[in-house]
Amino acid sequence: MQSNGSPTHNGDAQTSSSAQNGAEPEPSASSSNGVEVTQVAEGLEKAKVVLSRSDEDIVRLIGQHLNGLGLHRTAELLMAESGCRLEHPSAAKFRELVMAGEWEQAEEVLSELKSLLDKPQAALKMKFLLLEQKYLEYLEDGQVIEALYCLRNELTPLKFNTERVHQLSGYIMCSTAEELRERAEWEGKGPKSRAKLMEKLQAYMPPSVMLPPRRLQTLLSQAIELQKERCPYHNTKNEDSLQNMSLLLDHVCSRKQFPCRTRQILSEHCDEVWFCKFSNDGTKLATGSKDSTLNVYEVNQITQEAKLLRTFEGHQYGVSYLSWSPDDVYLIACGPEECSELWVWNVQTGELRVKVSQSPEDSLTSAAWNIDCKRFVCGGTRGQFYQCDLDGNVMDSWEGVRVQCLQYKKDGKTVLASDTHHRIRGYNFEELSDHNLDPMAQDPWIVDNKIVEDHPIMSFSVDDSGRLALLNVATQGVHLWDLQDKVLVRKYQGVTQGFYTIHSCFGGVNQDFVASGSEDNKVYVWHLKRELPIAVLAGHTRTVNCVTWNPQIPGLLASASDDGTVRLWGPAAADDESDDLPCLSPLEGTVRVLEKDKPSAESDDSTDTDDEV
Repeated sequence: MQSNGSPTHNGDAQTSSSAQNGAEPEPSASSSNGVEVTQVAEGLEKAKVVLSRSDEDIVRLIGQHLNGLGLHRTAELLMAESGCRLEHPSAAKFRELVMAGEWEQAEEVLSELKSLLDKPQAALKMKFLLLEQKYLEYLEDGQVIEALYCLRNELTPLKFNTERVHQLSGYIMCSTAEELRERAEWEGKGPKSRAKLMEKLQAYMPPSVMLPPRRLQTLLSQAIELQKERCPYHNTKNEDSLQNMSLLLDHVCSRKQFPCRTRQILSEHCDEVWFCKFSNDGTKLATGSKDSTLNVYEVNQITQEAKLLRTFEGHQYGVSYLSWSPDDVYLIACGPEECSELWVWNVQTGELRVKVSQSPEDSLTSAAWNIDCKRFVCGGTRGQFYQCDLDGNVMDSWEGVRVQCLQYKKDGKTVLASDTHHRIRGYNFEELSDHNLDPMAQDPWIVDNKIVEDHPIMSFSVDDSGRLALLNVATQGVHLWDLQDKVLVRKYQGVTQGFYTIHSCFGGVNQDFVASGSEDNKVYVWHLKRELPIAVLAGHTRTVNCVTWNPQIPGLLASASDDGTVRLWGPAAADDESDDLPCLSPLEGTVRVLEKDKPSAESDDSTDTDDEV
């Protein structure tokens, strides 16, 4: 079939499969009178269609997608009408031969394509992939002699990827086809493995010759991911974008899906609550208070409600800092500056593992666990900095380091410590060396090579990648630093930070969000890439000292306050009929969530209903 004499991209006519085979064309699906495809084409095009470069690209993308759906005749009709060419004729022939397993002929066509390839070694790499598939198929069919010939006389003379050639030679020892497929991590002879081979081969051909595989799906996925990145409230776990999202509308998350409502108020403490922290598996929440108690709550992963599990008592000066061991078995409790002790509790049994106390002159206000769960570091502002084992024995110590806050890096060797000189430095307890997070620094005490703030660093936390650090800086607020490049990335606005110790955190899906308490009694939430808050959560009546984000439930946030309560924040209920607003751009302002009616403190599981203004 030809489209009324309309020229193709290279002036070559294209025909449908029915015309080539001399078969009767099938009726069009849209015609009840058996109108032939050729008649449809003739009726649609009355004049030559002139397309721009971008229009041609779009037509080719649609044609490729139609072929992927098995709508080959429709794709042929589209190409014929538009005058476009889906791919170079040699490339089309090459694909056909590869899928049929005609390796010798495929090599011949590859020689024709060589002049069309951009990269010098592209043809060599493509030939190697062809011969590799050929060799594996020979082995699976039990044609060992042919496989050996291919290996010795075709693959080896290429002098390319010799390591892979040696690996392929070892597959000759496989006694069964199943063993071969398992060792080679190969799906075996057939359409699936050849289709994967074709995708690898396509990567070496320019798009003018053959489109990259599933190019339209790739572009659509990229568009959706970009919309998600620009959506300040996107906080749902990754899903198959094209399968679970409509392409007919732009991606927009409702702020109701974001933590914006007080879901529960925990009021078991009878004094200021200084700290709160979810366990690493997200199933527990620990809270420390001035009332000398440490509470551990069980967090229901379905209802997202917390129920008191254990209460640990005996912390004379109160509990101002908590650190979960990586396996969530142990929990370290530290006190304020005047406290010279720390406690290591076994959360599972409720027993005290050890109480660490080296000297009544010590100040042990912060701690962090090694990834082996057998060691931890602790320190304080009076100059103590210890590494201890689970029995409380001091393994190593640094003298004269006035520690404000501690974090272990994932390498299990380096401890990051903020000190009273407004800086963050790295300490290696394996080598007993310190550095300034700068491998080029010759002198570890050169201030210019440190991460240094102009004001005291009250606390800091590090994201899961170990790359970013979130600092609460006295009188300045919340600052985001890149630990690798040693640069200040962003200063988040809105929060009120004086000289109280306030703890902020990363959280949400992919840790795309930042949350912090504030001395104005509110919780501030920012998108990692935005300086203005996207949500301000009100409900506490005094300073919010600490915020923690559940690592397993992206929509669950907890805050601890001097008002004696811990609040769990979550998305709005499904039957919430309050006005819904679309995502705000950085210039459109801040979402403010205000409490309408404060629940009675007598109700442990009470849930308040907030108004959004």
